[in-house]
Amino acid sequence: MGLGLRYSPLEWSGEKLKYNGKEISLNSMACASGFKGVGTLYKSSVVKQNEIIKTEIMIDLTGAASSTTDLDIIGTLGVSHIGQVTTAINGVILYGQMRCLETPAGGADDIDLYAATEGTGAFDGGVAALVETALITKGGAWAGAVTPVIFAAPVVADKYLYLTCGEAGTAASYTAGRFLLELWGY
Repeated sequence: MGLGLRYSPLEWSGEKLKYNGKEISLNSMACASGFKGVGTLYKSSVVKQNEIIKTEIMIDLTGAASSTTDLDIIGTLGVSHIGQVTTAINGVILYGQMRCLETPAGGADDIDLYAATEGTGAFDGGVAALVETALITKGGAWAGAVTPVIFAAPVVADKYLYLTCGEAGTAASYTAGRFLLELWGY
């Protein structure tokens, strides 16, 4: 019995990566060092297949913290954005959504998502002090669920993303809370 070659839908032509004959490219984003705490997980993926670009950001809040003030930035110490959206990496964003994969515990469970012009927003600082746009104002506690919450507006190029407290009164470190952010662009 001879060894046969298996067809692989993934191919490299020396300059371009293709999947099932369609060109793809891979990239990633990075959060600010002040967002990560002990146990905090931040992973991102940006995949361009032909003309469609999909960005995914997976976050486990364990080790990050919330403060006592509504709309304060979630993080640990110093600059605490969760990535910058750029046209060069993410394309022109047409749609975005965020879903809770694990219910937040320890810190504020009403968490909002904002985009701001400045990348200098720090943990425990108010996002309203930045030139910002609300993408998601949850208006209540998140619970681990499959249903995503759609962004109120697409993210404009060169904006930084921030998770903020959507409620006052909970200054504590997170012991749980996983989220998936998804952005689609071209």
